[in-house]
Amino acid sequence: MGVNISDIVQKHGTSLKDQSGSVVSVDAYNILYQFLSSIREYDGSPLKDARGHITSHISGIFYRTITLMEQGIKPVYVFDGKPSYLKNRTLEERRLIKEKNVLELQAAVEAGDEERVRSLSSRINYVTREVADDARKILSYMGLPYVDAPSEGEAQASVMSRNGLVSGVVSQDYDCLLFGARRVFRNFTMYGRRKVPGRNLYVNVTPEYIDLNEVLETNHITHEQLIDLGILVGTDFNRGLERVGAKTALNLIRKYGTVYAVLKEKGQKIENLDEIREFFRSPPVNSEVRIIFARPQPDRLFQFLCDEHDFSRQRIEPYLEKLETFFSREKQSSLDTFF
Repeated sequence: MGVNISDIVQKHGTSLKDQSGSVVSVDAYNILYQFLSSIREYDGSPLKDARGHITSHISGIFYRTITLMEQGIKPVYVFDGKPSYLKNRTLEERRLIKEKNVLELQAAVEAGDEERVRSLSSRINYVTREVADDARKILSYMGLPYVDAPSEGEAQASVMSRNGLVSGVVSQDYDCLLFGARRVFRNFTMYGRRKVPGRNLYVNVTPEYIDLNEVLETNHITHEQLIDLGILVGTDFNRGLERVGAKTALNLIRKYGTVYAVLKEKGQKIENLDEIREFFRSPPVNSEVRIIFARPQPDRLFQFLCDEHDFSRQRIEPYLEKLETFFSREKQSSLDTFF
């Protein structure tokens, strides 16, 4: 969800190969929701092992991450911590939407509407503690670093980019720009031909990136004004002004300079405005992050994927070879740099 400023950002098509050599932070919960929503059986149900445990997210993390690494991209997953109280309204709205979808799903099942069942099933996803822990386990066994954020994962991932620790953030959300991510990489884990939810229509989805400096320069605004613009549109922490989209908000900020001046002119108020602005400017993050790629643990991976979750050993083996190749290449690169 997040802030919708799509109309004022410049998107550039790219490919994984074009971004080879990049270290990127990955908004883990954002990506896990994608995997849980899209990696499903034909009837819309998520992938499960023989014991009924959902494995869509495990499959996504394992295969899609290795695809990134195969193209020379080094991912660092960032997990959410405790959400800010500012997000309570959004979290409650999401809970109510899920409850509504569950009721509609039950009705669709009773009516035998298979297409409706598939569509609604993909919308009902929960990144539980178990799901997040599964992701952490497999990343550890793959030798990949991850970061536990004290609060919002996308804030942590974005500040890592802002501080030059990574090249950019892999996420679908434009909020990362408000948090200061230098680049946002979209459609990096889910691309190709994708079905539009609720419609018998398919669209091609390709990787793209957005550059923060270009957004600011093209729109003739500062980063602080971009934050103000986003607040006028509406974020996870506040409702936007009625009938104010990105283009209208841009014109208002250009004319009046700040969100405070716009609200004064409109005679309106945004609750917790100071706190919201400060949260985007200086969010709570872990500033002691160290990025270390380690040797993968094939035995632990086989046990976790094949023994515990019924993945095919034959299918897993070629991907483990790719992991080993990545590690060997990285080790040789480090030696070449040393000498």
